[in-house]
Amino acid sequence: MSHAATVRGAALWSMGAQYIAFAIQFVVSVVISRFFLSPPEMGLYSIALSAAMMVSILQDFGISRFISGEKDLSDAQIRTCFSVSLIFALSIGFVILALAWPVARFYGDARLTPLLAIVAGSYLLVPFGIVPSALLQRDMDFRSIFLVNVGAAVVNAAVALGLAAGGHSAFSLAWAAVAQQGARAAIGLWRSGARPPFPPRLKGAGPILRFGSNASLLYISSAVGTRSPELVIGRVLTLTAVGLYGRAVSLAAQLQMLVSGAVDGVFYPAFARLRDEGAPLGAPYQRVVAAYSAATWPAMAFLGAAATPIVLMLYGPRWVGVAPLLLWVSLAQVFFTALPLHIELPILLGRIRRLVLLNVADTVASVGLLLLGALWGLQWAAVSRLGYGIAWFAIYVGLMQTLTGFRWRAMLVIYAQSLIATIATIAPLLAAYRWFVAPAAMHFGQLALCALLGCAGWGVAIFAVRHPVRHEVLAVAQGVLSRLPAGRVPRRG
Repeated sequence: MSHAATVRGAALWSMGAQYIAFAIQFVVSVVISRFFLSPPEMGLYSIALSAAMMVSILQDFGISRFISGEKDLSDAQIRTCFSVSLIFALSIGFVILALAWPVARFYGDARLTPLLAIVAGSYLLVPFGIVPSALLQRDMDFRSIFLVNVGAAVVNAAVALGLAAGGHSAFSLAWAAVAQQGARAAIGLWRSGARPPFPPRLKGAGPILRFGSNASLLYISSAVGTRSPELVIGRVLTLTAVGLYGRAVSLAAQLQMLVSGAVDGVFYPAFARLRDEGAPLGAPYQRVVAAYSAATWPAMAFLGAAATPIVLMLYGPRWVGVAPLLLWVSLAQVFFTALPLHIELPILLGRIRRLVLLNVADTVASVGLLLLGALWGLQWAAVSRLGYGIAWFAIYVGLMQTLTGFRWRAMLVIYAQSLIATIATIAPLLAAYRWFVAPAAMHFGQLALCALLGCAGWGVAIFAVRHPVRHEVLAVAQGVLSRLPAGRVPRRG
């Protein structure tokens, strides 16, 4: 089987898992938000989770990428990775537990103490899932990763809905996170055949620790930039503001992961193989950019344009404040997906130090613009994400060009083609707003019709402008058709 076919097959399994897990998580979030938890309760959990993740970002310690990218991985190195991960898990759990009371005091809400204690417990289970999943990813065994992700999502959903229906408020989400990590670990250990090391083995940990220490600087900077919005808004504004902003960011992130996030784990080992073969990366990276932008830009633009009817239909009137925030957050995703693999490729190609410096600049831009916007109100905090997206692109584009050698002209053509496809996708919805129905009055049937017309417009556009992604569309379609049973003429006599 060719390398391209292997990657395409792995991507299909990964996308299948992502779609099913997304559907489960999406339904749960809608049901919980509409019937059980209010914006302030969601805001409370968001603050607890963000505070914990500021610490727990060190949990992986670069182990997943070390295992996936190491050329010659031995059983001894696997045992050492497992041992290092266990030590970090125990340390991080105690740190989060120690921070529970100070964080509750800082935000003036005693409920944060037990919430953070539960969240700390969930991270003790994480290392039992990290190494098995990394081994499966290294082997490109995305059938097993499918079982891991979907199984964990089902367990999370069952626990969250059961406890939320029982009146456990934000604590239902915290306990669901514990159950999800337990399920991810159990299924991953089963499918990978990996076993926790006993006794722990730290011999030969030097390369892992060096790789992880460099990666950890990156993770710390990334954590501050990624998790600070909820913490800043919770301090400057209110719990309700945190809940509304968190729901907007979550909805945009879920759609982005649904559309393109599923294949992130496929491309990393694929580019690792290209690196090992000494193959040029420019053309493959341009194809990745074409796939990302062609799929993600139209989806995010449609989400932003349809924010009001989507929020009202899914979450009800008490969450209507999410809609104007969702517009800006969705538009910002256009820039964040214009340069895919901006973390993975520099690590893979040994440019982690420069990546760390750029990531610090990225974090400063994120936090600075957010704080400035939050001082003017929640709406401006959301607007700041668009400004941050533009700054983010300017920070990383030079590095990605240096690493991959992509051609500027080719990239600009791809961006223009994807922009045309994006406009074609949202045109029916904007026309409906202009001539037929206001956003707040649009019902499901009208929105679904606009979405279908938008998909048709997207399909016409990618072939009209000869977008590179049309080849992938045709390849997938041919693969599906080849699996259909061919008609047979019955024999006579």
